[in-house]
Amino acid sequence: MENGRASFPFPYKPYDIQEQFMKALYSALDQGKVGIFESPTGTGKSLSLICGALSWLADYEEKRRQEATALLQEGEASLSASAAPSSSSSSASAEPDWITDFVQKKAERDLVSKLKEEELKRKKREERMEMIRNNLHLKYASKRKSCEEDEAFKLLQLSKEEQTGTPGDQEDEELVVAEYESEDESKSKSRFFGGEDEDDEELVEEHVTKIYYCSRTHSQLAQFVHEVQKSPFGTTISLVTLGSRQNLCVNEEVRRLGSIQHINDRCMEMQKNKHEKQHHEDGAKRKRGPPKTVCPYNKALALQQMRDEVLGTVQDIEQLLKLGKETKACPYYSTRLAVPPAQLVVLPYQMVLHEATRRAAGVQLKGQVVIIDEAHNLSDTLSCIHSAELSGAQLCRAQSQLTQYADRYKNRLKAKNLMYIKQILFVIEGLIRVLGGKVGQNPQSQTTQAGTEMYTINNFLFKAQIDNINLFKLQRYFEKSMISRKLGGFVEKYAGTGVTLHTHSSSNKENRRTEGLNRYLQALNSNPSSTPVPSADQQGASEADKVLSASPMMQVEGFFLALTNSNTDGRVVLQKQGTLSESSVKFLLLNPAVHFAQVLKECRAVIIAGGTMQPVSDFKQELLFSAGVKEERITEFSCGHVIPPENILPLVLCAGPSGQELDFTFQNRDSPQMMDETGRILSNICNVVPGGVVCFFPSYEYSRRIISHWEASGVLIRLGNKKKIFQEPKKANQVEQVLNEFSRCIQRSAVDSSGGVTGAILFSVVGGKMSEGINFSDDLGRCVVMVGMPYPNIKSPELQEKMSYLDKHLPHSHGKNPGQALVENLCMKAVNQSIGRAIRHRGDYSSIVLCDRRYARPATLAKLPAWIKNRTSTHSSFGPAFAALRKFFLEKKQKRE
Repeated sequence: MENGRASFPFPYKPYDIQEQFMKALYSALDQGKVGIFESPTGTGKSLSLICGALSWLADYEEKRRQEATALLQEGEASLSASAAPSSSSSSASAEPDWITDFVQKKAERDLVSKLKEEELKRKKREERMEMIRNNLHLKYASKRKSCEEDEAFKLLQLSKEEQTGTPGDQEDEELVVAEYESEDESKSKSRFFGGEDEDDEELVEEHVTKIYYCSRTHSQLAQFVHEVQKSPFGTTISLVTLGSRQNLCVNEEVRRLGSIQHINDRCMEMQKNKHEKQHHEDGAKRKRGPPKTVCPYNKALALQQMRDEVLGTVQDIEQLLKLGKETKACPYYSTRLAVPPAQLVVLPYQMVLHEATRRAAGVQLKGQVVIIDEAHNLSDTLSCIHSAELSGAQLCRAQSQLTQYADRYKNRLKAKNLMYIKQILFVIEGLIRVLGGKVGQNPQSQTTQAGTEMYTINNFLFKAQIDNINLFKLQRYFEKSMISRKLGGFVEKYAGTGVTLHTHSSSNKENRRTEGLNRYLQALNSNPSSTPVPSADQQGASEADKVLSASPMMQVEGFFLALTNSNTDGRVVLQKQGTLSESSVKFLLLNPAVHFAQVLKECRAVIIAGGTMQPVSDFKQELLFSAGVKEERITEFSCGHVIPPENILPLVLCAGPSGQELDFTFQNRDSPQMMDETGRILSNICNVVPGGVVCFFPSYEYSRRIISHWEASGVLIRLGNKKKIFQEPKKANQVEQVLNEFSRCIQRSAVDSSGGVTGAILFSVVGGKMSEGINFSDDLGRCVVMVGMPYPNIKSPELQEKMSYLDKHLPHSHGKNPGQALVENLCMKAVNQSIGRAIRHRGDYSSIVLCDRRYARPATLAKLPAWIKNRTSTHSSFGPAFAALRKFFLEKKQKRE
């Protein structure tokens, strides 16, 4: 296949930059590159990604098909040619000719039979997809009916559930961890996760060549799926969307549990019940007691039918949920079953970037293509996914719960289990002590010396005196024994300390659970060694929710995993806050490349795409070069915007209307003169800009201070005469309401501005709820004002540690150390995200006003997106800048009329 393609299927005539984008993408995929692709919002990036990548996939499959056919023909011809008796003379080797001949023929025969087998599998796959699309999958489903038990086994493996030998008639058998052998590396690995046992072709499907597309939020993924539906590939591609149980569960009883941890636990418990039920139906003796609940949506036949429908028609998460309810099948498991034969898998970041989550979802990256969209914060995302934090309160709860668990079942736990539980307790107690607390006392009443300390992993292990514990073995024990989940079940049933066996009273199961919870809440405020007193009914429900919101042992498990990172790749931060319960121990990942390296190594090609990827240099250095990617494997593509140059007016203001120099450094920005000057700039802007103005401040604290100052000085009233004032809400669930009101106000003003109000102004914060993922298109954002430069808090211990790590491990460039470059790049990335909110399509127009003389520095201007940088003008005085702004909007008004 040539490294290019003359034309691409597209729903309409593509822009030139879309053609260029698709050609560059096709070439990067074909050559197995790591591509950094920048395409501003409004340029049809999603469609370009879809059409470019899926065109390559179709060509790649066709090329492989042709190569296999040619090889097969060649092999068959060679076999028939060598069938004639050979007349060659004796060779010098010790073996007779007939043996050499036989070995050679056998190798040829094996190759031919392997090629035939692959061809047969491919044909079967294609026929089956055709059958699904023609809605004939019912035959297939009925054929599979006899495999129901095997399907159940596969699903159990998929959710990491292990079948454990449990004592017959003993109570709480599901809470006791099964016998554990530490050296046993789980010989019976799930066949579903690419094990070598390929006996059952019906059940074990190999992964076809596919593209994994991942983005940050479910709404971005849904948007991408809708673009696929509209594309020329909408009816021919087999696409599956993956999500968490929380997103995909259709069982209302489970959904009502709310927290993701409770939903996961309940789902897996139902899985186990289902498998036990089938086991008992096969003649095994059933334990006495109430029947266990199984999930009505988890039936093999229904899952298989839904899987076929998912592969046959492109569907987003909302459509999957609707389909799941209609067909009484679980979307969570159906979609996972659909991964191997799917050509395009759409999934959140976590499922690709986190190895354990990737394994659990059945995602195999070997030889596949990964596209990471909205990747401007990829480095931070990787660091967040692999960081972990534990509070003193969580540590004390985990220690109390695990101690009670070990006491309760000490006679039924095997020696190996008790040994590992004691080791876990030893580490937890070490963490409590290192925070300045005492084990077995109320964390809320224990005071600690406030302060922050930073350690390397090894130094922290020595400090906590837990360096003699093998954390890798403990991590394996957590995974295999599922102790965290069993502990969660135990707490729910017997919360509190010293609780005796519940008697068979008239109270139902739910009441007993509530009593247990109340006893546990009471125990939190008393010494764990004392006998608990049942708490009063008025013990707040909110406190109950807080306690049960997540199993602390899950967080402990996550923190233990984090401590298995290499010593140089992370730091442990001890934050003592006055009381033990509020103090915390946090693992900070400093080298995200170590976790990204595996993705880069396994995949055929990786495409990192975003609307604003600038500045790219630090991105390449921190994530790619550090992960061992060579320069020649990296390809970059950046395109301009589709809007004409005259539709955007970026201005850098170095001074205000009264001549006051604009310098919003930490030392100067709080001065009344600077705040008053900013007010005057906004008043002038509001006089000439129609519709909506969005003003970004560097932080919430500065936003609060400057708006309070304006309120006192009367600036706010003057602004309110021209534009109705809106502020970014404190709560995320109020964002939509504020945006709707902001939008309605602008629409009303466009129709009737008789009251003097010409639109609205929205005060927002860089990096806040309004600076990412929200569009201020057309009249909603005719002007974006950036007040100051949003540098991160340089005094933050985490940032300081990251800077010193980069200074030590990365090369210095352009006379700047990497730590300082990181701070500047974080600032400019945040600016680029915020100012990119305004222009959203070809016919849109907007002005961008950067208020700070520091924006005029060449190095800072160079970090703006090319399509903005090339049109930016710098003004040392306010007059000419204001004249340019007035002229810009006057011309637009004349054009519209």
